[in-house]
Amino acid sequence: MKPSAFRYERPADLPAALALLGSGGDTRILAGGQSLVPMMNYRLARPDCLIDINRLSELDYIREEDDVIAIGALARHAAVKSSDLIAAHLPIIAEAYDWIAHAAVRNRGTLCGNLCHADAASEMPAIMQILEAELVLSKTGAQRSVAATDFFVGTYETAIAADEILTELRIPKPAEKTGWGFEEVAMRRGDYAWCTVVATLQIRDGQIASPRIALAGVNACATRLGDAERALAGQSPEEGLFAEIAQDAANRAEPQESAASDAEYKRDLIRALLPRVLGDAVARAR
Repeated sequence: MKPSAFRYERPADLPAALALLGSGGDTRILAGGQSLVPMMNYRLARPDCLIDINRLSELDYIREEDDVIAIGALARHAAVKSSDLIAAHLPIIAEAYDWIAHAAVRNRGTLCGNLCHADAASEMPAIMQILEAELVLSKTGAQRSVAATDFFVGTYETAIAADEILTELRIPKPAEKTGWGFEEVAMRRGDYAWCTVVATLQIRDGQIASPRIALAGVNACATRLGDAERALAGQSPEEGLFAEIAQDAANRAEPQESAASDAEYKRDLIRALLPRVLGDAVARAR
């Protein structure tokens, strides 16, 4: 199929792009287009207007700002994956990219575009939640920041308003000796995740501190596991505890089924992957 008719705009600067967004109608932003264009071809998305922001070079950056790593809206996946700043301060992101799409897609797609797409099986929404990232949303005359935990509302649904653009992602540098873990099961690397489990934590005086855990590919959107985090905080890291936490998380999950992975299989994956992730995070924290 081919997309339905739409108006194409290619603004030269951010104010012009924001003005177009505020003009009304179903307007979409085109950066990499690796998710949007296929949806348009299948007519799952039928925008009245497409705003191509690829001329906005001021949004193409990955930079260090005191205790934050800032990533602009036009930073490609490939640039984030190969960034020395990311490798040094946010290694879980570099690790995850071995499972995210394929080289051709990463060369064109953008991290911020991926977050706005909000696919339930996408890894980065879960990772941004445990890293406590802030998403900077801009519109004409105003700007606001939304925590990653509040940004993802449902499958393909986010907190971004129709007249806003996600212009920047701000990720705090983790504290020293923060351990992390990442595990995923998919048909093959680069395919949609059946279950992704991610976590960060610290070890203080032999006890778990600041645990953060999230799932992707299971519920309707990436989900932070607050109950599991509260159960872990202040506890000694033990395999038996991790197994109990994983069982409870599996019971609380609301898996979205598919032909390849039913609900009970996804619960089994949570029970298997979460203890591994927590064990890896503890080992790295130590």
